[in-house]
Order: sequence, then C-alpha cells, then structure tokens
Amino acid sequence: MSKRTVLITGGVRGIGAAITKTLLAKGFKIVAPTRAELDLSLPSSVEAYIAANRELPIDILINNAGINVLRSIVEIDENSWQSMLQINLNAALRLTQAYAPGMQSRGWGRILNISTIFSLVTKERRAAYSMTKAALNALTRSSAVEFGPSGVLVNALAPGYVDTALTHQNNSPEAIAAISATIPLRRLADAEELARAAAFLVSEENTYLTGQTIVVDGGFTCQ
Repeated sequence: MSKRTVLITGGVRGIGAAITKTLLAKGFKIVAPTRAELDLSLPSSVEAYIAANRELPIDILINNAGINVLRSIVEIDENSWQSMLQINLNAALRLTQAYAPGMQSRGWGRILNISTIFSLVTKERRAAYSMTKAALNALTRSSAVEFGPSGVLVNALAPGYVDTALTHQNNSPEAIAAISATIPLRRLADAEELARAAAFLVSEENTYLTGQTIVVDGGFTCQ
C-alpha cells in the first residue's frame, strides 16, 4: 500500500472523484481542497493556498479541475477566455511551480495533468477549451524535461467521452446514444477506467513513462 501524499484539484466529482476513490483504496493519502479552500478561478486564492500550504510534503500533484465554456471563435469573450485560461492552465502552472521543487529535493515525484482529446482534435465551439488544454499538454512536456533528472515523472491524461453526471446534464439520452455510436467501443468510458489509468501514471509502478499525453477514448481519435 502506497503512503505517498497526493494533492488533487477537482477531486470531489466526475473523473476527479473516481481518481480520489481509486487512490484511497491503494493507500495514498489524499489532499483534495474544496473550492472554499482553493478557488482556481481566483489567482489570489491560488496564491493564498500555496502560501498556507507550501510545506505540505506533496509527492504527487494531479491537476484535474477544468472548465469548458462553449464558444465559437468569434464568440469568445474576455471573461470566458480569462476564466478558462486561469483554471485550465495558469492554476496548474502555479501549483507545479509550488510543489515540484519539493519533489525534486526528495528525488521522487509524479505530476499528472488531466487534459482532453480536444487538445488533440476539436469540434465547433471548443476553440478556447482546445487551446488551453493543448497548452497544458505543452506544460506537461516541458515539466517532464525539466524535472526528469530529479526523478519526477510528468504526464497528461486525455479522456474522451466519459459517463459522468456532467455529461448527462449537458446531453440528452439521444445525444449520448449518437456520441456512443461514433466511438469504436460503442460506449462512453466509465470514470473508473480513467482513474485506473491515472493511478498507474502516478504510481511507483510507472518508472519510465514521462512527457506523454495518454489518450483514453475508446478509439475515438483513431478515426
């Protein structure tokens, strides 16, 4: 059973909740701040959290929280753009800057950034989401290069369509059936399937895989 300490953002629902549950079952110690403790949309909240928790012995950082405000390119407004940039990218960068040095000094660490297939492919009204998540993939690669000599492995996990409450909230049963028909496995992913992939990437079993964006999409992007 692992005794490593994990800091995960957005760990209370969807994929984040599944990752938290899976890692707890494997013996990881989980630090999952609530929005009241860490509001990623506010730079001041991120800085305050880092200042108050800089000495936490974080072995594993999972930047899971993200938002997707649907806008066409010509509809992207300053507020929605800045919100997505702050939550999807800036907050992940600041938390990496805060906790990677401790991992380096201890000679072991894992960072996992939760990306999306829309960082690699896209569709209408996903421009801002695609841009911010593609930049998160770039942060992943850069972090892997910079922190690798100290034993810190950094990867991104890019889910496809996942069967979560938010998916059902945003799509009718007919829409979900239509989406499923476009996936080679003919179904959405279970959040637990993403969690198992995440658990491997941040574990001691992963000893050499770093700098990669791992796609878990049932074959959707192969088409």
